[in-house]
Amino acid sequence: MHLGRLFLSSIIILSGFGASAISEKTTYDMPRVTKAPKIDGHLSEGEWKQAKQVKLHLETYPAENLPAPVETTAYMMEDGEYIYFAFDAKDNEPDNIRAYFRDRDQIFQDDFVGVIFDPFNADRRAFEFFVNPLGAQGDLTRDDTRNNEDSSWNTLWESAGQMKPDGYQVEIAVPYRSIRFPSGLAKQQWGIQFLRIYPREARKILSDSPNDRDLSCSICQYHKVEGFQNLTSSDHFELTPTLTLSQEETRDPITTNDWDSENNSEVGLDARWAISEDWIANATINPDFSQVEADAAQLNVNTTFALFFQEARPFFLEGQDYFQSHNNLVHTRSIAEPDYGSKVTGKTNGTTYAFLGAHDSQTSFILPGAFGSDLAVLDDTESSVFIGRVQNEFGNKSNIGLTLTHRSADDYLNQVAAVDSTYYFNESNYVKAQWMHSTSENPESIVTEFSVDPVYSDDALTVNYRHRKRDYTIYIDYLDFGEDFRADLGFISRVNFRKLVVGGEHRWFNEDKKSPWTRWFVSGDVDRTEDQQGRKLEEEVEAYFGINGPKEFFIRTGLLTREQLYNDVYFSENSFSTWFEFRPYKDLWLGHFLRVGDQIDFNNTRLGEIKLFEPQIKWQVGQHFTIRYDGLIYDLKVDADDDPNQFAGEHYKANIANLRLTYQFDLRSKLRFTNQYSQVKYESTNETDKTLGWQLLFSYKVNPQSLFFLGYSSYGFEESPLDEITESQKTLFAKFSYVLQS
Repeated sequence: MHLGRLFLSSIIILSGFGASAISEKTTYDMPRVTKAPKIDGHLSEGEWKQAKQVKLHLETYPAENLPAPVETTAYMMEDGEYIYFAFDAKDNEPDNIRAYFRDRDQIFQDDFVGVIFDPFNADRRAFEFFVNPLGAQGDLTRDDTRNNEDSSWNTLWESAGQMKPDGYQVEIAVPYRSIRFPSGLAKQQWGIQFLRIYPREARKILSDSPNDRDLSCSICQYHKVEGFQNLTSSDHFELTPTLTLSQEETRDPITTNDWDSENNSEVGLDARWAISEDWIANATINPDFSQVEADAAQLNVNTTFALFFQEARPFFLEGQDYFQSHNNLVHTRSIAEPDYGSKVTGKTNGTTYAFLGAHDSQTSFILPGAFGSDLAVLDDTESSVFIGRVQNEFGNKSNIGLTLTHRSADDYLNQVAAVDSTYYFNESNYVKAQWMHSTSENPESIVTEFSVDPVYSDDALTVNYRHRKRDYTIYIDYLDFGEDFRADLGFISRVNFRKLVVGGEHRWFNEDKKSPWTRWFVSGDVDRTEDQQGRKLEEEVEAYFGINGPKEFFIRTGLLTREQLYNDVYFSENSFSTWFEFRPYKDLWLGHFLRVGDQIDFNNTRLGEIKLFEPQIKWQVGQHFTIRYDGLIYDLKVDADDDPNQFAGEHYKANIANLRLTYQFDLRSKLRFTNQYSQVKYESTNETDKTLGWQLLFSYKVNPQSLFFLGYSSYGFEESPLDEITESQKTLFAKFSYVLQS
């Protein structure tokens, strides 16, 4: 049977499964006050007297809506300009509280409290504000339609926390100008949830609202809060000038010992205009997009597809969830060095809009294929970029969206148009689909280098079905990418295939609440991949077992077997993998990934045996000092074939180490040392490539826009004919930025 028809018939059968009703909600009243509290982490007598009190009386995980083990009281009120929250978190064993000085968004393994609210009361998107016991912040956005939390969102708000003999207290002030909300209403109703994360033997979640595990949504289960009378917001404008200074020295140590030195000074300007409560405009001129936070080293050995790197640049992070759809058609790291850019995002009557334009001084893109991908670079070519997306909400969490992307230069063009929809049959069953069409025009240099046509176009389609209940999940995925489909502003690294995946998971929850073993599961899937001509590319079966236990213990282990085509040869691969993590002490976390078994040697079209080990260590030394290590050890061994010229033995050996030492002086300033080392040994040629990069960085942040960086970085490598790692680049840099608000 054709893969697409098999997928459709399966959805029709499964979508008839029933769903649970959402439990009855409580509606809180939001008091309006005339006097603002002092945000210092002390719940002073009288400051919160008029506030609404809410008890976090439930443990929702790992226990299932049972009485919370500790007492937590939340407070809320607002004054027309700010929303204020406070938490009094009691603890019978305060010495076990995880309270550390952290940078923003680094608190999520600590004790912390916070609030999640949905100003549009649409059960789709929400803002999340969390604070640890010392006042360190974490802010995120939640998108329930994609089951996604985004910690890259950063806004301006105040917080403070203080340790107490019987626990800790936290205060929060969120200005209305920092969030999006409806305006012009006499009264509003928002969705709201209060949370406390209480990590001890297990990471417990405490809340004011119950969690029904039969439902696939979370925001739809929040309680409600009413008030916010006659909220309005005048235009709010932020201007952030930036100055970046650097002195860079470079050389090619293979040919010379002489250094070339270059001094640079760059002035940039970022602007943010809150046109209304739910419309934001951003612009940037000569932005500083240097990667102060260096990309972690990744293994680039015996792989045929492009590596993925996360976006970390502030201009692109603002409102980035408005551009997202079911496939990665918008990956702004593809806009390498923009000279200027502008962006508008907003929402009106259930419809979201997002538009971005930029001028990029570099042009590169992924050329995908069925068995691998290439990176195409247009030398000395500037390009114009436009991205647009509109999404309309209807029904209960359902939506339909349109995405357009355009990138062009003199003799180069790539355009993508896509339509997508998410449809919820009920709270336990939904289907997502996206149809995409691309048109590409290639310059002569790309036609010659990669043997592609000057002009081509093609389509792609993905459909994903999910049926989720408390104890099990069933999923079916269908992917169909035409041979000539290309998304140059996204990250689509494979095309010319059709793939059908059928899988699921069954979960068991321990009813014995005294047992430290809280949950276990089995999961797996089967899939088949064909090219567009119907030739089998891959058949795969995988199965896993997992369990949660004491000291935040978790293990997921399983087996995979597949038949895979490469270079017109079918290979049978079998492998074992396991992920394991636990916390032997409250300040020490250990984890590792292990995979052993068969893997194709892509360079020589033969089967090898792989050993892959990825250890991770996070060690908190006191309240200020953090050590983090991420390693990778890769070993591919091959046997001799009938061909006596083939090398037998350890064909590739790779070792990657990412070490990060951070001393957080207080909530604003820190000193960080980063060391990245990689070594790849090719036994067949007896060659070894090594790289070593390190960076020392001091940072002082008043907020995400007002900051100071001072740092020094070095990079070196070893390859033939060098016999040791030799420095090839060193940089001294400083960055200043300050946000001006009106």
